Amino acid sequence: MGLSSRPVSDRRLFSRAFVLVFVANFLHSLAQFGYLHLPGFLAERGADELTIGVVVGMMSASAVALRPLVGRLLDTRGRRVIARWGSVVHLAVTLAYLGVNEVGPLLFVVRVFHGVAQGMLFAALFTIAADVVPPSRRTEGIALFGVSGLLPMSLAGYIGDVILAHAGYFELFAATAVAAALGGAVSWTLADSRPVVQAGAPAPRSFFATAMVPTLRPLWLITFAFALALASYYTFLRTFVDHVGVGSMGLFYGVYAGAAIVLRVVLGWVPDRLGLRRSLVPAMAATVVGLLLLRGASSDVDVAIAGLLTGAGHAFAFPILSALVVTRAGDHERGAALSMFTALFDLGMLVGAPVLGAVLKQTSYATMFGAAATIVVVSGLGWMVWDRRMVPSVRGGAARSP
Repeated sequence: MGLSSRPVSDRRLFSRAFVLVFVANFLHSLAQFGYLHLPGFLAERGADELTIGVVVGMMSASAVALRPLVGRLLDTRGRRVIARWGSVVHLAVTLAYLGVNEVGPLLFVVRVFHGVAQGMLFAALFTIAADVVPPSRRTEGIALFGVSGLLPMSLAGYIGDVILAHAGYFELFAATAVAAALGGAVSWTLADSRPVVQAGAPAPRSFFATAMVPTLRPLWLITFAFALALASYYTFLRTFVDHVGVGSMGLFYGVYAGAAIVLRVVLGWVPDRLGLRRSLVPAMAATVVGLLLLRGASSDVDVAIAGLLTGAGHAFAFPILSALVVTRAGDHERGAALSMFTALFDLGMLVGAPVLGAVLKQTSYATMFGAAATIVVVSGLGWMVWDRRMVPSVRGGAARSP
């Protein structure tokens, strides 16, 4: 079958379970991405770049700390219980932001529990999606599921711009609470999706034992580097566009999400056919070029093209990396492996936000975005060498995507 032919599914992709988890993630993500505007809220209250980085990173710290427990519970207690209670915490947190008026103790407490909610929901909903997509279309299915997170990114950027133009941050935070409540209502309808464990199958290992499987280790390196790249613009794009006076949150994230959505819907099946590792290289390259363009942006067009390139990179990098993790982990340890994978995105924010904030405080936006691009290049080269040693390529279509 040629590359131009779309693969045939061994069962349908858009099952009821897939649609429900898609909608749940869409609504929770709509609430979550409303806080892309949080750096502007903090800057209005006198926070500098380093403080903003620390506040943003605190949420990721609690999400990372919780992941070992979440990963274990996903495999032993099931996905549904984590999704349900994560939704409850998420709603409580979004309501708590309504009482935050300054950079003080209450904000830090809210950020910690926001990380708890995010850690539970991201791991649980993503694992459910990986459970219910057909194995033969895993990358395509995960890519399409990712649209439920990318579309809210675009909408939240525009919605936030509109709300802040006509009202204030209180109204923005209230809107996130509404989205979180709706997401919680859908999450409580989800069924448990754990794979059936065959008689005599080994018991799941600990979270850390699963994470240290040799074939998974190179994936952690490149995933962490990609997460650091995301941290650069997730954390500082709000203050960047205000500083340089070009572009906007809505413009960047609108183009970013639009590019990612179109590529996933139209070409989401390509990595499964071309090979996952082979497809990952151009995806990471697009991210690097986008960062380099963003560092020198001097017009709305520059910001839009940077959004296009980084969005294209995200379109393929995330589903390819997650499909590689699912393929290399055992079915009975999928929850732990994917919890480690999602934890690395929180760890990237935890480390990247304050470190890149410190770089920005001492240098410039150009240097900060350039540093993020350099990290991706160096880590990508390391991954290519390490991964080939761990999982050598052999002839045959299936072996190209280990």
